Amino acid sequence: MHTLPPDRTHAARRPAPLLLAAALAATLAGCSLAPAPQARSTPAPVTAVRASTGALAAATNDIPGIVRRVEPSVVTISHDQGTGSGVVWSKDGVVVTNAHVVGEVRTVEVAFFDGRRAGGRVRATDPDTDLAVVDVERTDLQPATFQKQLPAVGELAVAMGSPLGFQNTITAGIISGLHREIPGSAEQGIRSLVDLVQTDAAISPGNSGGALVNGRGEVVGINVAYIPPEQGAVAIGFAIPGATAVDVVGQLLRNGRATHSYLGIQPDQVTSEVAAQLGLDQARGVVLLSVVGGGPAAQAGLRPGDVIVRLDDANVDTVEDLFGELRRRRPGSRVRLTFVRDGRERQATVTLADRPN
Repeated sequence: MHTLPPDRTHAARRPAPLLLAAALAATLAGCSLAPAPQARSTPAPVTAVRASTGALAAATNDIPGIVRRVEPSVVTISHDQGTGSGVVWSKDGVVVTNAHVVGEVRTVEVAFFDGRRAGGRVRATDPDTDLAVVDVERTDLQPATFQKQLPAVGELAVAMGSPLGFQNTITAGIISGLHREIPGSAEQGIRSLVDLVQTDAAISPGNSGGALVNGRGEVVGINVAYIPPEQGAVAIGFAIPGATAVDVVGQLLRNGRATHSYLGIQPDQVTSEVAAQLGLDQARGVVLLSVVGGGPAAQAGLRPGDVIVRLDDANVDTVEDLFGELRRRRPGSRVRLTFVRDGRERQATVTLADRPN
């Protein structure tokens, strides 16, 4: 359901679709390029839609109370290529957002719930997890509380941000799933779309970088993407887990960069054609197009043409599966790769390195 980030494109461009399974396209909920909403003298037409089960469940919770607690910690981030959202990390002016919200710019404007605006400087970004840190010239902010554990499937989820320029917008639903990945995203070079939280709280362009909040007012995720209705979806959105944000933002603030496990390979998906060429009995796994000389995979004896099918005890059916497993491991970890070469399964122990800058 991702689309390449609108904030990295020009205002008139439509987001380029990524393949999701056979036919779906995923859209990064990035900067909205629509003008700020204006007051209407007549009501806009309304289309009746069937309420999601998540919205109905959410109605039993004290959503207004949750909103009152958290909305001072949610901001709008603007620059000349569009508008996105962010979450206050610390009282002294640190704001978290998506890397694709800020794109290549280094200065932004941040609008706060109290109506004030301030200039912001992009301090550091991590494209691998699609997170960024912005410094703002304020010292009286209300930081959000981040939950370091994963939420439970079925619990309340409230999405907060500025979709399409509508500041301080609230939508509600439930946590629909955990450890989600967007098939095909790796082929587009988007490593961030793995190990995500899924929700049916409505997420739209401009929500990126905003907060996904639980019933206790804790941030359980940073909104990042959604599958648009034209792809046949009804309220399928995604967020970066709060635990990932806590880990990566801490590294960005300390070191200016985050570490990520590195195999030293150029992976590709095993398609039916590739499976036939390699004599595989099914189209699953990750084929190595190249292996970096001196890298972890090369040192363990892997070669171009090998097909990785498991990492430790986890099946690796797609490139996203591989990225998701690597995301859960630190550089320096030893992993067992099961791979197919010349029609035979083999194993190798690999010590993961830190991804080079």
